[in-house]
Amino acid sequence: MAKNDTKLKTASVLSFNRHLDPSDGRMYAVNWADISQGSGTAAIVIQEKSVRGTISNRPKNSKETSPADIDAAVNKANLQTVDVAALPQGKDTVAVTFTLRVLPNVGRPSACNDVSFAERLNAVVTSYHAENKFAELAKRYASNLANGRFLWRNRIGAENVTVSVARIIDGKAADTVNFDALANRLNEITVHQDQQKQLEQLSSWMQAGLNGDEHVLLKVTGFARLGEGQEVYPSQELILDTGNSKGAKSKTLYAIKDKDAGLHSQKIGNALRTIDTWYPNAEKPIAVEPYGSVTSEGKAYRQPAEKKDFYNIFDAWVNTGKVPDAEQQHYVMAVLIRGGVFGESDK
Repeated sequence: MAKNDTKLKTASVLSFNRHLDPSDGRMYAVNWADISQGSGTAAIVIQEKSVRGTISNRPKNSKETSPADIDAAVNKANLQTVDVAALPQGKDTVAVTFTLRVLPNVGRPSACNDVSFAERLNAVVTSYHAENKFAELAKRYASNLANGRFLWRNRIGAENVTVSVARIIDGKAADTVNFDALANRLNEITVHQDQQKQLEQLSSWMQAGLNGDEHVLLKVTGFARLGEGQEVYPSQELILDTGNSKGAKSKTLYAIKDKDAGLHSQKIGNALRTIDTWYPNAEKPIAVEPYGSVTSEGKAYRQPAEKKDFYNIFDAWVNTGKVPDAEQQHYVMAVLIRGGVFGESDK
């Protein structure tokens, strides 16, 4: 897109729907020898456990480190009630299954109150689409399915991990690709050379969905062989109402139906969009976010002061026609695929 001398102001009302739309992940118990038959129907059940822990917190001041104070604190029972989920005896593998819709019309706002801005935005997206066809982004999203990143902690320490992705047409699996997830590294946006053909197939499905060429619905199942009776890790609920915390559980796990363990769709979505290696001094992929936020590290990798955050790049590209380099174009489009509210306040 050529540089446009007419400077615009970002629309005050501007929002985008997400274009990678995963369902919640359901967790089942199976045997590794039976995974060719699918995830089965033995849902993993969340149970409560009451435990007597020890006091191990850091002392608040030097007065609390005296022998008498330490002995007094240790003698107090640290009683807790927590949710746990585990494989039953006789089952050695956790299966996580979800569906994923790949939606078209990337970059088309779901709400925009400025016609001139919408026209300029459409020109930017059309130019990107004509040159790239979302090929790079589709490949990166596919890689995160192939490496089993969506399994999160369930992937760590597993003896074997495999991922099956089926293309669903008319309610049935029309085609399926399989990946040895442990052969694919989490800190690289690629797959093992022996799995390149499968990656190309999966990438083509996702690219077709983003381009609007076809309706794309995928069914994804990840199998992690942990061992009989081993603990598994559903999503943990954030309890906002803490007004009556007496006797409350210190850990509440996510149940999809009754007490069936599951993963939040938001957590799966975060894993799929962990493709940003275009931020300054990148050492690993991070999730696509406007400021490159990684909450577990308490750090934003895309600082506005460096003009590498989404808003600086997006506004310069759309409002003034300053075209970023190819990598930052991929990043901006990935944020639009993520979706969100990005309007500029009139105040």
